[in-house]
Order: sequence, then C-alpha cells, then structure tokens
Amino acid sequence: MLQTVLGLNAAQIASAFLVAPATMSQRLVRAKAKIRDAGIAFAVPEAEELPTRLAAVLEAIYAAYTNAWEMIDGGDPRHQGLAEEAIWLVRLCIQLMPQEPEARGLLALMLYCEARRDARRVHGAYIPLLQQDTQLWSQPMINEAERELAQAATCNQLGRFQLEAAIQSLHAQRAVTQQVNWETLALLYEGLIQLSPTLGAFVSHAAAIAQAKGLNQGLARLDALPTETVKNYQPYWALKADLLKQLGYKSEAQQAYSRAIGLTEGLAIREFLLDQSSRLGE
Repeated sequence: MLQTVLGLNAAQIASAFLVAPATMSQRLVRAKAKIRDAGIAFAVPEAEELPTRLAAVLEAIYAAYTNAWEMIDGGDPRHQGLAEEAIWLVRLCIQLMPQEPEARGLLALMLYCEARRDARRVHGAYIPLLQQDTQLWSQPMINEAERELAQAATCNQLGRFQLEAAIQSLHAQRAVTQQVNWETLALLYEGLIQLSPTLGAFVSHAAAIAQAKGLNQGLARLDALPTETVKNYQPYWALKADLLKQLGYKSEAQQAYSRAIGLTEGLAIREFLLDQSSRLGE
C-alpha cells in the first residue's frame, strides 16, 4: 500500500517501521513475489473481509501520516498532501466500519497532531512540543479529536491508537491548564508499552519519567534499552543529549547531540539540534 498506492520508497517505509532500508527492500520484494506467485488479484474486498484487514490498513495509514509529519521543512507540498490523504483514508475506514474503535482512535491521534502543525515551525525554525505557543493550535481539530476518542471509548476495546490518542489529549490540555500531568502521562506510556512495546514508546516513557520522577531516572530508562536497538534511532539520542545537558554532563551531551544530528534528515530539526549543541558551552 505504502509503495504502490502512496508512492513511498523503501527508505521512507523503513523509517516509519524502524527497520533498515535494506531489510525493508527485501520485505517488499518478498511481498510482491508472494502476490505474483499466488495470483492475488487487486480487488475491493467484500464487507465481511474488512475487519480482518483493518489492523494492517491502519498501520499503513499511520506510517504514511508519520512520514508526512516528520517532514516539517515545508520544501515539498506533497508531504502536506500525504497527511491529508492519510486522514481521508482513516475517515473512510470509519465510514465503512463505524463500530471499530481503533479507527476512531487513529483519527483522533492524527487530528491532535495536525492541530499543532502551525506551531511546529515558526519563521522556519522547529519548535518542540513543550515550547509551542498553544494559541497557534487548532481548537476545532482538538475538539473533533476529543469527540472521536470519547466515541471510541464507548466500545470498551482499548487499543494502541486509542492510547496514543489519549497521550496526545493529555498534551492538548496544556492549552487550558498551561501544564502537563507527567505522572499520568508516564502511566499512559506504561499501558502503551504493554499493548505495543515499540522503541518509540520506550523512549517517550523515559522522557515522561524524567519529567515526573527526575532526570536521572529518565536517563536510567534510556540506558537500559539495548544498545544495538537504539544505535540508529534519532529520538533516543536527541532525548539523551537533552537529559545529559540538563544534568551538566557536557561532554557526554555533546557526543549524543552529534549522534542525533547525524541521524536527522529534516533541515529544521537538524538546525534546532545544532543550536542546542552550541549552547553547551554557555
């Protein structure tokens, strides 16, 4: 779906699923061969087939949206179009399967993120979430996200996307409370790890722990992650650099910033990290 329908290349798909580009290329080749050898036709599935396919479709839609979301430099309008297409696709899933809570959870998740789009980049500069001006957030999008998440909750079938949306809902409350409930956020990430133990969830949990229980505890959570797993994961090194900087470990922070910068593709985020790195001597 991502390559054939939405036009993403193997490297972009690999980034979304946190695997090496060569690994993803091999998977794509094997998948195409399987489709060819089995004679699987390109056809619209019957209604009774939709539920069994939903999880894979939602994963692909989210990967497409994530790819567009990460490209915040604004140089290619196709990225914005891809985000809009992903939201349209998940709305279609809800239209076809209105009783599926995870589809509504994914729509809520993407709407919370889209609501902050204008605040992520100001005069070309990347602005991290906690430094964003909440007045630039789209309240209508946040309100719609809240409604979708509430509707999903009535099904009593908790899933990954609903939990991720709940995490973003907690961040959205900063527009009203001017603060983040880090203890609750850490608990939500613990729940997410139980349902979907991704590297992103572990790193984000460490960030929440650092805020809720102290920088050293957050750093300890990061250091407990397998070295081989995190060696090419940019968010890990960016967070580690920030925690080390706050703790006063300038040399170690510099090394972590260098690693994060080397793994960053987006120009705006790279410039942000370079600026943070340059401030270590202050």
